[in-house]
Amino acid sequence: MVSLTVYDRTGAEVESYDIDPAELAPRINKQLMHDVVVMYQSNLRQGSASNKSRSEVCGSTQKMYRQKGTGNARAGSRRSNVRRGGGRAFAKKPRDWSYRLPKKAVRLATRMAVASRIADQEITLIDDLAFEAPRTKDMVSILKALKIDGQSLLVAIDGYNLNVYKSIRNLQGVAVLPVSDLNALDVLRPKRLLMTKAALEAFRSNATAKQAS
Repeated sequence: MVSLTVYDRTGAEVESYDIDPAELAPRINKQLMHDVVVMYQSNLRQGSASNKSRSEVCGSTQKMYRQKGTGNARAGSRRSNVRRGGGRAFAKKPRDWSYRLPKKAVRLATRMAVASRIADQEITLIDDLAFEAPRTKDMVSILKALKIDGQSLLVAIDGYNLNVYKSIRNLQGVAVLPVSDLNALDVLRPKRLLMTKAALEAFRSNATAKQAS
């Protein structure tokens, strides 16, 4: 059982929140989390790299000079990959790097990622995070009060909130996501995770339902 401190916007302790990481994931499988993170990173690759092979570069196919009697090494076409301006020996071509792991494994890795953050005390809980209008300055003051400014951070909220998104989008190294869109890569990439109490409760109830099914 892990006891997390819940803070308010001023950084004052409001209450404590008890949670067992095993409720989210019975155990932490680092290999599974690694495989899922690699999958997400591979899916982000553009796959647009392209080189010209010997058949695609410009140049004559005529033999540069006779085979024997010149004193030089044997040489063929100017398009050879060993000559400047020639084609690549193993030319890269556009390809699709994306692939998918089983859906249950991907969801389990997300729960493991959040559970590992909780077990390692790398999560900060806030009682509420809402703005009447987009205010980046207010968000900066909240992060300073919570002493988590100046580092990469993921803010997880219970649902879509346009004012919260606009208040965070200009902060370097800070991202915001609704708890329903979390994945292992987004959770593990930053140094710290900031969640609202409502977001953690929603994630907790969803994880419990998934394990029961």
